Amino acid sequence: MAEIKIEQKKQIWPWLIAGLVVVALLVYFLVIRDNGENTGVVTETDSVTTTVVSDLLAVNENNSTVAAYVNFVENSNENMSLDHDYTNEALLKLIEATEAIANEVGYDVQADIEQVKEYAKMIEQDSFETTHANSIRKADDLLTNVLQNIQEAKYPSLADEVTALQSASESVKPDVLTLDQKEAVKNYFAKAADLLEKMN
Repeated sequence: MAEIKIEQKKQIWPWLIAGLVVVALLVYFLVIRDNGENTGVVTETDSVTTTVVSDLLAVNENNSTVAAYVNFVENSNENMSLDHDYTNEALLKLIEATEAIANEVGYDVQADIEQVKEYAKMIEQDSFETTHANSIRKADDLLTNVLQNIQEAKYPSLADEVTALQSASESVKPDVLTLDQKEAVKNYFAKAADLLEKMN
């Protein structure tokens, strides 16, 4: 006769108990244990977020170099002439003011400032040179970039002033004689003075 194999039924209760233990542990770790720990983490994250974005607009640096530049631009009656004395002096004062405000807020601009100083020397060297507008525009663009970086890092609410400064810089045409675009050059210095005064 053939043998009949009888298989015993597998018991399911050990699996049920193991499943209940796993569910109980999950509930403990997800609900009960997190209530005390997560609130501290959320608070810490919130405080980090609020300290990262800071606007120094309310802080008055009262830097005398910045004030001297603003005063020069606002009160100068000097006309732009062939010797470019006004343009050179305004540019040198703007360089100093930009460097001063960068130092006040802890922003490194030394490499860009050195390049701008080279362009300022080119303007001063030969009064009959016809490429001064090119040097002025390059210096303006560099200074605008520096001031924009400072604004984005330390003065986020002055975005409109930086946009106005960029527009003023772009209005100085490199291929036009400087004396033929006096107002555009003076306007750039005025917009820079406006921005720096608000940062100061």
